[in-house]
Amino acid sequence: MAHAADMNAVREHLGDPEVVLLGHSLGTQVCLEAYRARPERVKALVLLCGSFGRITHTFKGSDMLSSVLPSVLDFSARHPRLLRALWARVPVRAAIKIGVMMGDIDPTKVRVEDVEPYFRHALHVDFQLFVRMLREAGEHSAEDLLQQIRVPTLVVAGSKDTFTPPEVSVAMADSIPGARLFLIPGGSHILPLEERAQLGEVLRDFLNSL
Repeated sequence: MAHAADMNAVREHLGDPEVVLLGHSLGTQVCLEAYRARPERVKALVLLCGSFGRITHTFKGSDMLSSVLPSVLDFSARHPRLLRALWARVPVRAAIKIGVMMGDIDPTKVRVEDVEPYFRHALHVDFQLFVRMLREAGEHSAEDLLQQIRVPTLVVAGSKDTFTPPEVSVAMADSIPGARLFLIPGGSHILPLEERAQLGEVLRDFLNSL
């Protein structure tokens, strides 16, 4: 994966220090592939709300996303300017409201102003590039690597995460030798924002144990 290669290039540029690879969501796949390519001097892995692969087949507990992506890609290829214009003009607050309505954002746990930067960034990503990345992530799998991981690994999941259902994280932790699993009750895909204090404590305990 290009993202994993970029990560390892940054490591080399910094003088190849000992590192802890931490990834959230898609970053989980990136960290796993970066470890596969260059396991040396990786001290530990921290995988937050992510899957080892085929994410479009488990999104919202079904493979519906993987089924519609080809059509979305085809439409975006035929009407790139239209899609780019529509995508860039989605009101950020409207996108957040949709997230709240779908249960992916809990306004009692996270401030809207903390979520806004993510949506503003996402809406500036090229739509075709975004969909192609999503398709590749949906067909990629690092399942074959999990049993080969030989560094301390922490897997963190939220019990109400619909992007990465918790059972996916449980299966990943079970497949990695010696991995620790921490399941946060009520946590969603954005639990790093929802449960800052609790997650911070979990990460400190894990890093201090290395």
